[in-house]
Amino acid sequence: MKITLASKTQKAKVFLDDRDLDQSDVYGTQVVKSVTLARPNIFIVIEASFAPEEVMGTSYSAGTVSTHITLDPVTGKLKKVEKIQGGILGASLGNGTQVTEETCFPAKIPFKSE
Repeated sequence: MKITLASKTQKAKVFLDDRDLDQSDVYGTQVVKSVTLARPNIFIVIEASFAPEEVMGTSYSAGTVSTHITLDPVTGKLKKVEKIQGGILGASLGNGTQVTEETCFPAKIPFKSE
């Protein structure tokens, strides 16, 4: 994961496996809304919206997903809270809030608290 903070001329960017998480195509849009450093944690907010679609004869309404990620690079703890509304994700995972937690590898370079 690579994070670029916002500047006066550019918005915050998040890259995962060298892929920019700001994506847009005919199927929908995903935008990194904010990246906040609150030492030692990193908070990332991503919003996605999807157009109505039909898959294998089943129609799905438009949908949205709001994702809030908290990452502690010192411990490697990652918490993701996703609010799903409509679309194929709402139909398959259920509308509402999904919470997942993972333990990742801690940052290779020690995080310095100031």
